[in-house]
Amino acid sequence: MTDTIDFTAQARLVSRLAARTADEQLGAPTPCESYAVRHLLGHLVGLSAAFQHTARKDLGPMTSVPPDASVPDVAPGWRDELARNLDAMAGAWHDPAAWEGETQAGGVTLPAALAGRFALNELVLHGWDLARATGQEYAPDATGLGVSYALLAPMAESPERVPVFGPPVAVAADAPLLDQVVALSGRRPDWAPPGA
Repeated sequence: MTDTIDFTAQARLVSRLAARTADEQLGAPTPCESYAVRHLLGHLVGLSAAFQHTARKDLGPMTSVPPDASVPDVAPGWRDELARNLDAMAGAWHDPAAWEGETQAGGVTLPAALAGRFALNELVLHGWDLARATGQEYAPDATGLGVSYALLAPMAESPERVPVFGPPVAVAADAPLLDQVVALSGRRPDWAPPGA
């Protein structure tokens, strides 16, 4: 559980998706029912900052607030802020010490190795959310996709399923791995914006 996992490729992919998101798309719906694109991007800005603190075991306001405490939004300069945060997040989790012992994320104390996997899973799933909402191609980093599947599959029928994920959606046994991961998170792999 304590092997270091490199976030760099997935973080850069999410950064590119965000950079290609037009201002006119900020009000568009996303697969996250209560979020428009602007809220999804605001969430990414916040989580990419918070998970740096989680990695460094710098526990405090950034790690103690549940992710659903408020609806996030973007602020001026959000593209640059998100790109910086994603780079710093990947760098923080590149340190082997980030994966050792316990830490905190979203107000929950948990093994650091598990927190790191949750952090990478956030980038994989929200990368898909953003790509779907803005009509962009999405090919997540293979390492990140594998981490997401390994994290989500055991939770599918667990009574201790993390409440941020909806009930798993049924997909074919031979569905692509990305579709399986998306479905395990409670999202519909065939989701598309209205009218698309």
